[in-house]
Amino acid sequence: MTDDPAPESNSETVEILPPPPGLSEDMIAIIAGITFLVLCFALTIGKGERKVEGDEVTSIVNPLKTWVGKPGGWHENPVNSFLGSGEKPKPTWQGTLGVLGILALFFALQAPFMRPGANPLNFLVGFLILFFLATLSYVLAGQAFIKSYNLEYALWALIVGLAVGNTIGKQAFGAFGEAAIRTEMYIKTGLVLLGAEVLFSKLMTLGLPGIMIAWVVTPIVLITTFWFGQKILKMKSASLNMTISADMSVCGVSAAIATAAACKAKKEELSVAIGLSLCFTAGMMVLMPALIKAMGLDEIVGGAWIGGTIDATGAVAVAGGLLGDKALEVAATVKMIQNILIGVIAFGVAVYWTTRHEAEEDAKPKVDISEIWKRFPKFVLGFIGASIVASLIYAYADQGEMLVSGTTAVTKELRGWLFCLAFVCIGIDMNFRQLSAQFHGGKPLILYVCGQTLNLILTLGMAYLAFKVMFPEAENAVP
Repeated sequence: MTDDPAPESNSETVEILPPPPGLSEDMIAIIAGITFLVLCFALTIGKGERKVEGDEVTSIVNPLKTWVGKPGGWHENPVNSFLGSGEKPKPTWQGTLGVLGILALFFALQAPFMRPGANPLNFLVGFLILFFLATLSYVLAGQAFIKSYNLEYALWALIVGLAVGNTIGKQAFGAFGEAAIRTEMYIKTGLVLLGAEVLFSKLMTLGLPGIMIAWVVTPIVLITTFWFGQKILKMKSASLNMTISADMSVCGVSAAIATAAACKAKKEELSVAIGLSLCFTAGMMVLMPALIKAMGLDEIVGGAWIGGTIDATGAVAVAGGLLGDKALEVAATVKMIQNILIGVIAFGVAVYWTTRHEAEEDAKPKVDISEIWKRFPKFVLGFIGASIVASLIYAYADQGEMLVSGTTAVTKELRGWLFCLAFVCIGIDMNFRQLSAQFHGGKPLILYVCGQTLNLILTLGMAYLAFKVMFPEAENAVP
């Protein structure tokens, strides 16, 4: 088996080059994400439509809900994805245009701060092109036959981006593409919004069993997989090894972005990790529920197994739902507990990379706080802050549960669009020649398969141990 080629010196990196004057993408992501959340919370509290049954308020609907949506399903005519179909069609065009207006306006206003002197008009034109490609991805994912195989929008966005990037090429976008193709900014903003969905009170529903599955298995798999890649496969790119290991063991794309920034991974290395994650997620989302049923596992253990192993949160929900309502609740909760590790893993990788991996041989490891802070993906602070504030509102505010659910009903849609835009950008940025170099010798694929196999075995064992042996009463906490 041949070694991986040495990394090319001219490769782009994830936040390794000195950023141009202006706000960093981490700061833009925090500002954008927090602004969206504050706006949505304010509208939910002040203008939200309260649905009342008897003397009780049963739900609060954010007024932006009708203006934030995505294309729906269709059979033969793709136009129906916007106009709706059936006896009571539900048009989605208004929600799609609403998202376009909200995101385009907000990011265009911030364009000069991304790089002083930048032209907001260039960003707007480029963003319109990207949004069209993202919309096409959603429409493809909504086709009935395709949807039956659970081929999610993220995979189609990547395919659409690859088709564009490897035909007309990124250079065809010119100044518009340079202004609008900002993969990390879209993903990081989406992750800040995700923070409002990670509620501490919900995480404690499963208590110790969920923590055992998510916080014990995950670090073991991450460290073991990284060691396997370095010592057994002897991968020359440690940053590629670490990014794949974090992507596979924690929570897919979210962890890959944070870890890549902490270990200075190249953009093509990040693309390899994300590509592997999307392919395996699509397969596991379909196969795992069938395997769980064939093995005769109950919903609780099966849901925990899904939550701890499938990368994407959306795919976890789909796979858990195929098993049943209890499996969905357990799978989503375990995945949310695991999502908290994004910040912890990113910080740990930043510390390891600055004190040990990049230290000179035989030199005593030195803790450089300034370098660790420079490496630390600061958007994670926005994620944590959003989680804390949403958790406090959920726990202590009057009608807090409905306020949070009304808010996240809107921010989930915005997050989905941001991720879709990011996957289109990833595809456009992907160059098959550079990508094939990273797959030389098949080591990234071997690493992912071996790491995921270990992850599946340990997570299943821990799920059974936690729910059937150590804390069998925890099943009663699942509604």
